[in-house]
Amino acid sequence: MESRRSRAKVDLAGILRKSWYRLRLSVRHPSRVPTWDAIVLTAASPEQAELYEWQLKRAKRLGRIASSTLTLVVPDPDGNRIGSGGATLNAIHALARHLEALGPQVDNVDTGNSESLVPHERSDSEVSFSPMLSFMAKRHILLLHAGGDSKRVPWANPMGKVFLPLPYLAADDPDGPVPLLFDHILAISCCARQAFKKEGGIFIMTGDVLPCFDASTMVLPEDTSCIITVPITLDVASNHGVIVASKTGIQNKTCYVSLVENLLQKPTMEELVKNQAILDDGRTLLDTGIIAVRGKAWGELVRLACSSIPMIADLVKSKKEMSLYEDLVAAWVLAKHEWLRLRPLGEELINRLGKQKMYSYCAYDLLFLHFGTSCEVLDHLSGADSGLVGRRHMCSVPATTVSDIAASAIVISSKIAPGVSIGDDSIVFDSCISGGIQIGSQSIVVGVNVPGDNNGLRFILPDRHCLWEVPLVGCTGRVIVYCGLHDNPKDSVSRSGTFCGKPWDKVLHDLGIQESDLWSTTGAHEKCLWNAKIFPILPYFEMLSQAEWLMGLSDPKTKSLLPLWKSSQRVSLEELHRSIDFPLMCIGSSNHQADLASGIAKACINYGLLGRNLSQLCEEILQKDDSGVKICTDLLDLCSNLQGQDSKILPKSRAYQVQVDLLQACREEKMACELEQKVWAAVADETASAVRYGFREHVLESSNSTSASAYESSAFDCCVDQSFRHHDIRIELPVRVDFVGGWSDTPPWSLERAGCVLNMSIKLDGCAPVGTSITTTEQTGIAINDDDTMNKVYIEDPTSIAAPFNSDDSFRLVKSALLVTGVTRDKLILSMGLQIHTWTGVPRGTGLGTSSILAAAVVKGLLKITNRDDSNENVARLVLVLEQLMGTGGGWQDQIGGLYPGIKFTESFPGIPLKLQVISLMASPRLISDLQQRLLVVFTGQVRPARRVLEKVVTRYLRRDSLLISSIKRLAELARMGREALMNCDLDELGEIMLEAWRLHQELDPYCSNTFVDRLFELADPFCCGYKLVGAGGGGFALLLAKDGDSAQKLKNLLQKDPRLEEYGTEFEVKIYNWTLF
Repeated sequence: MESRRSRAKVDLAGILRKSWYRLRLSVRHPSRVPTWDAIVLTAASPEQAELYEWQLKRAKRLGRIASSTLTLVVPDPDGNRIGSGGATLNAIHALARHLEALGPQVDNVDTGNSESLVPHERSDSEVSFSPMLSFMAKRHILLLHAGGDSKRVPWANPMGKVFLPLPYLAADDPDGPVPLLFDHILAISCCARQAFKKEGGIFIMTGDVLPCFDASTMVLPEDTSCIITVPITLDVASNHGVIVASKTGIQNKTCYVSLVENLLQKPTMEELVKNQAILDDGRTLLDTGIIAVRGKAWGELVRLACSSIPMIADLVKSKKEMSLYEDLVAAWVLAKHEWLRLRPLGEELINRLGKQKMYSYCAYDLLFLHFGTSCEVLDHLSGADSGLVGRRHMCSVPATTVSDIAASAIVISSKIAPGVSIGDDSIVFDSCISGGIQIGSQSIVVGVNVPGDNNGLRFILPDRHCLWEVPLVGCTGRVIVYCGLHDNPKDSVSRSGTFCGKPWDKVLHDLGIQESDLWSTTGAHEKCLWNAKIFPILPYFEMLSQAEWLMGLSDPKTKSLLPLWKSSQRVSLEELHRSIDFPLMCIGSSNHQADLASGIAKACINYGLLGRNLSQLCEEILQKDDSGVKICTDLLDLCSNLQGQDSKILPKSRAYQVQVDLLQACREEKMACELEQKVWAAVADETASAVRYGFREHVLESSNSTSASAYESSAFDCCVDQSFRHHDIRIELPVRVDFVGGWSDTPPWSLERAGCVLNMSIKLDGCAPVGTSITTTEQTGIAINDDDTMNKVYIEDPTSIAAPFNSDDSFRLVKSALLVTGVTRDKLILSMGLQIHTWTGVPRGTGLGTSSILAAAVVKGLLKITNRDDSNENVARLVLVLEQLMGTGGGWQDQIGGLYPGIKFTESFPGIPLKLQVISLMASPRLISDLQQRLLVVFTGQVRPARRVLEKVVTRYLRRDSLLISSIKRLAELARMGREALMNCDLDELGEIMLEAWRLHQELDPYCSNTFVDRLFELADPFCCGYKLVGAGGGGFALLLAKDGDSAQKLKNLLQKDPRLEEYGTEFEVKIYNWTLF
């Protein structure tokens, strides 16, 4: 079990990246990856609910919640604490009322068979049961408990602990806002959505735990409740809930599902032994706080919640709380019924929910990351997984010669002035720190804005301390708050409570403060930091001086500080919690982020090479109250000289794209659209320049000429005998299938960065399906015949061929080939003509590279017939230009795949000219035999043009989208790994590489797949070690790499007769091709 755990820790990055990938996919393409119908958060008060609503809107804006998902924040009634169980019922009831208010979508719902949901006689306070119950019972709800007061993470109290910064994977998106704990929870929960399938239910999580596990493989029992557990050591379990599960259940490699027999809360060793809760390996099952309720059990819970107003009123009136993890879930555990009957509303819970059972889903490899204390937050950021942490993110940090910032310090969303010191493993978030401030090690600074005009003031925050600021309602300034890292605000003076790491007795003695100064002599509450009125409200720098004094750092001789403190208005953490000005805090945070983004964007334009994603930065800038557009306009004015820079250093395509992005941010859509044409023209120009210096100018000459005489001095002219000579050229080429590396071959990526592709040339059903024949004729002019469509055209004057071409011109491929080869400028065509036939044995737009390979065939044939360089490398580079001229874009891998035989590993190196290195792999007889037995080449029955996909991907690259860049880098790296796997005849490893490549392709564009392809791969998954669509995706051909020959045969039989494919109609009928290596 320990070895299993160590593997999980090493793969934490993989778990999170996979979860984030699925989250982005569900937001961008929810029809393929279902998302939650509603996301509901609980809050402690209406004021906190307002902050949470702002955070939910932010999450939607950032693409972390789908636009179709309903979001709702439900505070405890009138701020009265009713416990997590009461809050659960209150939240479900509030959601039902909210949906009922929406009206039409509920009235028309198909109730289906709803016998299990027939309500009891309802009171006037209940939600209407018909048809709301049936509607709710079919919804998929994520409920996140976030209504605590964060006493043990007091600096997170203003923002809500669930929204504390957690910069895991922050480096993956350096120009976006720092990820929050909430964002990571969304990613994990998104993977769990699939476990509900079409059965409605609720997934309940807690806001201070990040449960890192692959929830995409989770299988939940139907019509019941299920609690997610993980084996944990006894010392950890003693501070949490423990589940006692049946020894019999369903087990596989990653989980164990069994009936829950008992529930224990913070058990002692005696209780663990007595209840047989200790596992064979000496551990026990930890309650992770995640509960899933499906089917009939969900229907009963909805019914209870919709009639829960009297129950909640009783809780408020009696000032009692109902716990979710002790009371509510106990109704599903028979052994807890006797105990539950003595609890508030326990009898009601048993009567309404007690018929159902609860199961434990034990996830062996789940990492339970608890953020219950400030120490735990720092531990998770500086521990074994600290390599995941982005330590500098969206920040302004001075040079090392004018500041002292530890390499392990985390500075995020902050501006640091020269003269600042930050110690090891400290966190500075959402702050502006001026010179003269010293922050110790293992300290936390949040939302602090020290004015720059501090008149030489020096302030020291000691090691292991927390410092934050809070705007209060009715207060013009912000209150500075602080405490020790290990302080527990709930610990009383009599129970070893501390302030700034020192016992209260010593604090009072050293500072000369009396208990009566901090706590009222009346009232039954225990005296603790939570209710100590210790934080003065004064002018800013006086508050800083008071802070140093209270932390024990000021000179004891400074006697003026105590009288000032005593005479000032003071507040406690408890009063702060009730008085936070949340709207002001939201506005301040938005403006701060916008200022940081604008500073980064300005520096990028003035000093850099435009390597940042200005489009993303502008999104943050536009959140700034009323001046966001003005800031973007100023940035646009700075771009006036970009086109004058050396294009070898700053490509014109990138410079134009920056201006397009800024114009869009300035709401100048018309001008942006006009400038986009220059972006694509620049890409074509850069491609042509990389292939052959000055080539584009010759093409433009050709396009603007009206007669052949204009080319008599052309550098492309050939001195040939003008008497007629008959020539007949026939070129037949195979198609290519790519294993991995696609997109790294595509301009402008391949013009600026190295590319790697692993692909293979194949015949289909024994034929090389792509070809052309070119014949010279005595009659001048050029006749083009498309044998696939039977279309034909005769061009009497070849010099009339000019770019750009209309997208509906079915002959633009051949016309572009005539231009890029220089045939239209060749004296040959003055004395004879050309008859050109083209054909493809498979539909174009199927991912096999047929269009590019056909272009390669035509280019090669034209070069042969004019006695020019028809080497494969020259043809491949010319096809790159041809595709830019056609307006379809595209890279070099298709033509390489068709021109060179066998399995190839190809690298490209940017420069002028672009260098291609094709390495033909020596495929052993065993490798070829294994591939032919295990690799299925399947036509999905769908075709799609790659142009739209390509435009999206290229635009994201030109914007310097970090996620896209890292994805393509990884694809190139996987191509190198795939080459090694093939050479080692390790097809299982190749299959894993194909799966990761397919995931990355969907990261680049979620529309590269669809529901039919997803179903196809779902059917194939049990038989395969890898699969993907070839090419850009969206349909076409798929590669299915079976686990072995027997699996391949079984999969063939399944695909040829499986009825589940019939629901998509005959137009989606799959066909399995016989293939051979070319």
